[in-house]
Formats: sequence, C-alpha cells, structure tokens
Amino acid sequence: MKCSIQNKQHWICTLKVDNMFKFKTPSQKTREIMSKVALGELDGNFEQSCIDKIRTLTNHENVKITSSGNNSIFIALSAIEGDIIIPDQGGWHGFKQIARFLNKNIITLKTDLGLINTDYLEEIEFNDNSALIYTSFAGYAAEQDTKGIAKYCKSNGITTIEDASAGIGDELLGKFSDIILASTGSPKMINVGSGGFIAANDEDIFKKTSLPQKLSKTNDIICSGIDSELDNVKKNLEVTLNATTYLKKYIPDAIHVNKRGVNVIIPNDNAKSICWNLKQTLTTDKSGFITTCPNYNRVKQKAIAIEIKNLDYGCLEKEYLDKIIEELETNNLL
Repeated sequence: MKCSIQNKQHWICTLKVDNMFKFKTPSQKTREIMSKVALGELDGNFEQSCIDKIRTLTNHENVKITSSGNNSIFIALSAIEGDIIIPDQGGWHGFKQIARFLNKNIITLKTDLGLINTDYLEEIEFNDNSALIYTSFAGYAAEQDTKGIAKYCKSNGITTIEDASAGIGDELLGKFSDIILASTGSPKMINVGSGGFIAANDEDIFKKTSLPQKLSKTNDIICSGIDSELDNVKKNLEVTLNATTYLKKYIPDAIHVNKRGVNVIIPNDNAKSICWNLKQTLTTDKSGFITTCPNYNRVKQKAIAIEIKNLDYGCLEKEYLDKIIEELETNNLL
C-alpha cells in the first residue's frame, strides 16, 4: 500500500481499526510448549496427561487422543451397529458424510432449529443398537439438554454421541452422553490447530474399533498443546459464553436468545448482503467471524451468524462487543 508522509499517521490509525479483531490462536504458553517439544527441549508423557485431564472433564474412563475431530467421529460411528440418528440442522456436516462412508442407515431427526426435543424421537422408527449424534450447542447458538437427552435415550436403547468441541469444560455439557468426542483444531475451545479425542465408559466401543484407532496418528507436539489448552478450557468457555450472553441482551430477535451459546444467529431475509457489509467493518487479522445461513452446521434459514467462538479472548471484552453491537445497529439488525 502507498501513502504520503502527511497521510502516514492516518494510514496507521486506519490499519489498526481495520484489524481490530483477532482470530483465535493457541495461547502464548501453549505455543511455547509446543515449540520446545518440537525442538526436543521438553520431554514428558503429554498424551497420558491429556487422557487424565479428559477423564476428569468427561467422567469417562476410556480416552483416546486422535488425529482430528472427524477421526473421532469415524471411530464412534464405526462402533455403532444400528442406525445413525442425525439432527436436521445445527449439527456438523461430517456426521452425515462419515455415516454414509461407513454405509450406515441415516435417520434425520426433526429439531427446533437444531435443539433436540425428545418428543420428536418418539416419532421415528429405528433399529436396535442405534445411536444419536449431535453437538453440545445447536448450531453453536444454544445449549442442548444433554442430561435429559441422555436419560431419554438410555431408557430407549439409543447410544448418545456428543460432539463436545464447543462444550467441553462445562458443568452441564460433555459429561452425560455415552460417547464424548471433540476436535482440538482451530478455532475450537481446546485450540491447538489439529487433533481431537474420544471418550467413553464402555470399553467395548474401543475394542470394536481397533482398526480405525490405528489409523488415527497423533504426536507429542499436538498432545503437549492439548495438555496445555486443557488447563484453561473451563475459563475460556465461560468467557465466551458471557460474551455471547452480553450480545444477546441487545439482539432480541436472535435465534434461541434465552439459551447459552458460543455464537449469535440473527434471522434476516437480506442475510447475504448484510453479511457482506459486516465483513467490511468487522475485520480480523486472519479468517473472519461473520458467516451466512442457511447452513446445516448452523440453521437452515436465512440468517447472519456472529461467530464469537472464533475470536481471540482479548477481543471478548466490552469495548469489542460494543463495536459489534454498533455495526449491527448500523445494519438495522437491532
């Protein structure tokens, strides 16, 4: 970019405004630890340390560190002999893709904009040894009743598989399902850029999936990063939830406005053009945090999603959130 001497100060100021928001990265401590492990300057049984911490967070005895969240899903679905029940929206597109690859029979479950209502489970027919797979937060916007879902499914012979990538570390999420799995890639709550895990109390799940587990390779560098990020996952999730709750106070039309979540979804018929406008003013140093619906991973209607979970924790303070609110008001979304 070219600029004259007299405009240099203005250019610097504009640059700061344009790059006001920072995309989430692993913490400085995590990056330093991973670097030291990569250089051979730090030794330790990081994988076992990860396993011990995940056991505590999930209340599940058996834990496997994997190469990715999708690999964790692959292992989980490989263990299921019956049908795979998938929410009609608000999940993760990998659920259906992997189930199809494994030649599983897929049953689509009607939801309330991603939220699972056990009454709808009563309306479907499924075979024995079937499983329901879903995310801790519907479309990242609203917490599921994981305890109620697990109770109902247990009574009806359905295995529950919870993708807790955004819910791990919470007191109400990532603990009650039969199988808990997560991605630790970017920009998840355990944010390392790669890796994942799967946890369960039923040891047979791991005995039946020995081959896909062997295909899941990890290393000390990734394990050291996961181990470090696990130390702050509860705090980081709480900060993210609080930031989203703050925004929702000013956005009464947000989907699931009274539910906890790690993003905010605002329905609007002009979502595409408004999303483009917001991306011009709410910029980041890397990837953005404004996305457009319809999107299976969010909701299947026209809407704008403000992905608070994508932001650096330093950008979840009031001054940054107020900037988001200001831009939403400018675009007539409040």
